[in-house]
Amino acid sequence: MFGTESSLSMFLNTLTPKFYVALTGTSSLISGLILIFEWWYFRKYGTSFIEQVSVSHLRPLLGGVDSSSPSNSSASNGEADSSRQNVSECKVWRNPLNLFRGAEYNRYTWVTGREPLTYYDMNLSAQDHQTFFTCDSDHLRPADAIMQKAWRERNPQARISAAHEALELEDCATAYILLAEEEATTIMEAERLFKQALKAGEGCYRRSQQLQHHGTQYEAQHRRDTNVLVYIKRRLAMCSRKLGRTREAVKMMRDLCVFQLMKEFPLLSMFNIHENLLESLLELQNYADVQAVLAKYDDISLPKSATICYTAALLKARAVSDKFSPEAASRRGLSTAEMNAVEAIHRAVEFNPHVPKYLLEMKSLILPPEHILKRGDSEAIAYAFFHLQHWKRVEGALNLLHCTWEGTFRMIPYPLEKGHLFYPYPICTETADRELLPTVFHEVSVYPKKELPFFILFTAGLCSFTAMLALLTHQFPELMGVFAKAFLSTLFAPLNFIMEKVESILPSSLWHQLTRI
Repeated sequence: MFGTESSLSMFLNTLTPKFYVALTGTSSLISGLILIFEWWYFRKYGTSFIEQVSVSHLRPLLGGVDSSSPSNSSASNGEADSSRQNVSECKVWRNPLNLFRGAEYNRYTWVTGREPLTYYDMNLSAQDHQTFFTCDSDHLRPADAIMQKAWRERNPQARISAAHEALELEDCATAYILLAEEEATTIMEAERLFKQALKAGEGCYRRSQQLQHHGTQYEAQHRRDTNVLVYIKRRLAMCSRKLGRTREAVKMMRDLCVFQLMKEFPLLSMFNIHENLLESLLELQNYADVQAVLAKYDDISLPKSATICYTAALLKARAVSDKFSPEAASRRGLSTAEMNAVEAIHRAVEFNPHVPKYLLEMKSLILPPEHILKRGDSEAIAYAFFHLQHWKRVEGALNLLHCTWEGTFRMIPYPLEKGHLFYPYPICTETADRELLPTVFHEVSVYPKKELPFFILFTAGLCSFTAMLALLTHQFPELMGVFAKAFLSTLFAPLNFIMEKVESILPSSLWHQLTRI
């Protein structure tokens, strides 16, 4: 026993200050590298690498709870329901108010030199076009066969050339659509091409309508022609809206909504034409009709959107915002109408918490993407881009929003995995928004703000502590050597005490045999 103590004491006495400098410096370097890696991993994936490895790999090895056990079946079912909800909440939707690629997105690129659309966003659009505008019988018609290949082309010039080639064979509605979307450099030119597409599309629709019951092939062709016709009419209505013919646009959108209700094709619901109608009615300041549309679509069985929630809030704010004063409200309390307006704002903010910063111009707007993620930053940009003018037009609405929107977060239970008026806020929005939005010149809004994981804070503290020790040891080697020896002696003191007690209890002969072993 005393030999062990003397060996330890001799070892400590032989350690030089250079050893302590090297030890603390190496520890600081290693912890610094771990800190850099953890920070990079957290910024990219939103979680701690060490924590993820611990939960995913080490906990099962250490006897973690098996989620498949019968005792946890109810919890597993709950988690499965939650995951299914997150999948549906994180579905990427086509932007109902998406701009024209040739007449708007490309002009922005020519002026600024920036690409407003990401590759992921454009790839989703290509998949949509193949779904909307192609069917299995396209190979029977030469022009449609060419367009089927054109929609798969990645090169814009190759797509435009293919569309012109298809038009040389016959009047092809989808070829006119492609040229109107990508080649036309003005809205008037796009409208002219869409009118030509409408003429060709109506002829195809009438022919396929007569033959739709002759077999599955004709039925698929009629479904495709229906999608083409609805798409053309919707884009024509949007052209009218952009060119200032808003009443004409409203009439066309109402007809499309009726047509959509009459037809039972699931793809028609993806266009969300009622959101185009709401925006146009707000431009006309026809608030009674806006309320009527909201009554039809703001239903619990239908998927919500920022347009529906914030338009409902705007209508209720409009009734009280012109006379609203936060000082007066704090003195006398909120009236019933003011309380309804505040609750509507809280409801809208809970659905999409990113919108208020854009409406209040606390964050700069960019061109909206062609696809949006509901409750995400992409949806907030798309909504504010078109609806900011409507909020400004209602006197006091933005002031009421400014005074009340932050109160929403005091109502949401903590942790934020619990929902209040809606399902819990999905955790996948940041990742999807980074794919949809041009992060080169736009900082993606993140909610809720992620707290730094414990291991990043721990490695930061460890790195700072060891770096400080290395610096002190280098500056005061003798003094730090004394402190190090005293620390190690104190550290081993409990072990020495236990060894002494064991030695006093056990016979000396037995202890001698154990030390030899």
